[in-house]
Amino acid sequence: MKFARVVSSLLVGYSLLLAPAAQAQKTYLHCGRLLDMRTEQAQTEMTIVTENGRIVAVERGYRAPTNAADKVIDLKNRTVLPGLIDCHVHLESETSKNSQVQTFTQNPADIAFQAATYAHKTLLAGFTTVRDLGGSGVNVALRNAINQGRAVGPRVFTAVRVITTTGGHGDPTNGYRLNLMGSPGPADGLLNGPAEARQAVREQYKRGADLIKIASTGGVLSVAKDGAAPQMTEEEIRAVVETARDLGLPVACHAHGPEGIKRAIRAGVTSIEHGSLLDDEGIKLMKKYSTWYVPTITAGKSVADSAKIPNYYPALVTPKALAIGPKLQETFGRAYKAGVKIAFGTDAAVFRHGVNALEFQYMVEAGMPPLAALRSATVSAAELLNQTSNLGTLEAGKLADVVAVEGDPLTDIKVMQRVRFVMKQGVVYRQE
Repeated sequence: MKFARVVSSLLVGYSLLLAPAAQAQKTYLHCGRLLDMRTEQAQTEMTIVTENGRIVAVERGYRAPTNAADKVIDLKNRTVLPGLIDCHVHLESETSKNSQVQTFTQNPADIAFQAATYAHKTLLAGFTTVRDLGGSGVNVALRNAINQGRAVGPRVFTAVRVITTTGGHGDPTNGYRLNLMGSPGPADGLLNGPAEARQAVREQYKRGADLIKIASTGGVLSVAKDGAAPQMTEEEIRAVVETARDLGLPVACHAHGPEGIKRAIRAGVTSIEHGSLLDDEGIKLMKKYSTWYVPTITAGKSVADSAKIPNYYPALVTPKALAIGPKLQETFGRAYKAGVKIAFGTDAAVFRHGVNALEFQYMVEAGMPPLAALRSATVSAAELLNQTSNLGTLEAGKLADVVAVEGDPLTDIKVMQRVRFVMKQGVVYRQE
């Protein structure tokens, strides 16, 4: 009995020692202006209270801490928003004249180190969550390292590798000499027919995919001549979608040309990425099937600009970049005005990482009001990710992802390119 009382006494003393540390976890953010994405209202003089990585309260006025050990962060001269979400990035790479050569010179470790650098830049730009829509598989290790606190970057939802057809956009051997091409199959993300479509999905699931990415048309940067023609049958796409649905995985679909877009919508994909040549029939189908549109206007402008630099791209790529890239902004404007569901995405990697917020400017130029553009990267993006219980708004119970800018993005959307404060899950990564 005496031993039990000693142990009990020690445990009580130990718990008292821990108590101040637990109380010290509260952080009070004094926000001069807070954009409430739920009510679409701007509120002044607000306090966000965070604890253990989540928001525990959002209150009017500048609330003082109740414990001396609590922390206060002064954002009284800032506009505060939820952490931003980019629904289309590729964290493993970044555009350069040497991109094709790097396929043969980079080892997985090289890719991993540069991916960690790009992830860090993305987070500091205010993007606390991203969808990585295809790489070599290093993106899975990066996601895990970030989640485990061994790397600094945004929260990552990854498709692992893009699924395509032989010779399609994303075939890793496009442009190789014949004796290097080989015959990649479902394990490498290549399918031919519904049976291989199902296998390809299961391979990505086995490797840790959070979602599936397919390419139903050609692509601009593929070393192949056609960037818009359909490259998957509707039966193949349907096999992908049905298999992914059984595994609880949404399907994002790269598509430029109208026929490949419409096949993907009818087959039930979750989102169309790029959609450069989306026509009126495709817009009607997107509304009918409630398909999300992730436009990536910045990518279109960037590839068109890069294509004007002599020898920047292989000869097969340059004409596609010049023809398709400039279409994206106008297509986005039509889709938005027609009422298609829009989620923010940039295709960062096609341009340099960390300038993702350029997309807001291009969206507004195309006719989307600033608040709607911001909602596309918060509320709407969270819905696309099926993460509305955690992300997208600044409310009690949500993850403490908070960003702040100098100025008012509702009157000057360009201020989103100058993020001054970044908090992800209660940890401050940037404060100026």
